[in-house]
Amino acid sequence: MENHETILETKKLNLFYGDKQALIDVDLSVYKNHVTALIGPSGCGKSTLIRCFNRMNDLVSDCRIEGQVIYHDQNLYSPAVDVVHMRKKIGMVFQQPNPFPKSIYDNVAYGPRVHGIKDKKILDGIVEKSLMQAALWDEVHDRLDDPAMGLSGGQQQRLCIARTLAVEPEIILMDEPCSALDPIATAKIESLIDDLKKEYTVIIVTHSMSQASRVSDFTGFMYLGKMIEFGETEKIFTSPDEELTNNYITGRFG
Repeated sequence: MENHETILETKKLNLFYGDKQALIDVDLSVYKNHVTALIGPSGCGKSTLIRCFNRMNDLVSDCRIEGQVIYHDQNLYSPAVDVVHMRKKIGMVFQQPNPFPKSIYDNVAYGPRVHGIKDKKILDGIVEKSLMQAALWDEVHDRLDDPAMGLSGGQQQRLCIARTLAVEPEIILMDEPCSALDPIATAKIESLIDDLKKEYTVIIVTHSMSQASRVSDFTGFMYLGKMIEFGETEKIFTSPDEELTNNYITGRFG
């Protein structure tokens, strides 16, 4: 792991919702142009952790965070951080596809327009490139003015990925992106994740251990708010260091 470039890391990250501690001293290094999966039973802190990476937890009123999330040598929780710019660089794809009630084209062009791009030719290029990267262009290129809500669930999720790519992020966070999808749509998203890591860094929360083993290079196993073990995916799934990890992987609890 020493040869990989760290793009994001947490140091002694603790998170509280009111009196309840949801993350406990989490240390994690995320490597550039790799896929990192977070696994663990429901309620273990995976989604809470991934939401720390683009400050989605800021939206929770009684949430308090201690420790650091370091991105490009800056603590994301420093008062100097421009949250809007940071979220442009660290995009998020949610569990349920959530396209805007607009056309396919306007969904993808939305972010670039917000960031000041008005030229139609430039927007056309961004929309085409983003849809191609999201493996959706061939299916929708002749109906870009159609409502996004008319797409299938799997297509909507790829549209949401295209929308994220349109603002040129470095990191893509995916919070159980396939949980609402059928097996065929899931396979398309997994294939897409493999392609995306050539240009982006992907962090995925998944309840599916088989999915984690298929798509990720590194896996972190979480339990009761703690990072129990982190390492190369193959090692985590074949010879974990911690008995708790082994018990989870082999289905003894979860």
